Amino acid sequence: EGMIAKAYGFFMGGKPLTGYHLFMFFLPLLVFHAHFVMGVHWSLVRELLVLALYFAWMPVWDYLWFALNPYYGVKKFKKEHVWWHARSHWLFKFTPLDYVFGWIISVLLAAIASRLAENKDILWQHLDLLVWFFIFTTLTILFIAPLYRKWHWHMRQHDDRNKSGIFHEGD
Repeated sequence: EGMIAKAYGFFMGGKPLTGYHLFMFFLPLLVFHAHFVMGVHWSLVRELLVLALYFAWMPVWDYLWFALNPYYGVKKFKKEHVWWHARSHWLFKFTPLDYVFGWIISVLLAAIASRLAENKDILWQHLDLLVWFFIFTTLTILFIAPLYRKWHWHMRQHDDRNKSGIFHEGD
């Protein structure tokens, strides 16, 4: 186990660093910084806002992976069913503390950016974003997830790969 894996485990509550998580941890970070290489001027305030968005988005994204996954869903999003969060501490058996800490870090970064820019609107806009993340996550759970699971199971009723014309006999 290398130094990066140990550091990751330390900051992620003892979770192992898998290849999947290494890639998926850094890919959004790169995407969130993309506008800086597309002409947007970099500044410390903007960097803090990018990181605030990253720390707000990551828990939502991770949770939606479980909520939309037909093999988990919201009902199975519990410590005993999700090995990745099994070592985490949970808030009222509802959510891993990692998610809560992500949002706390997010708010702190937005508050620092707001203070540095001497613009209180920055923090309020970030808090507003978190409210919208919560609303859209709730709507996704209530309306999109059931439709997606239904579509997912329907698509697995038949194997139509042979009709695509891209597979040959014996493949």
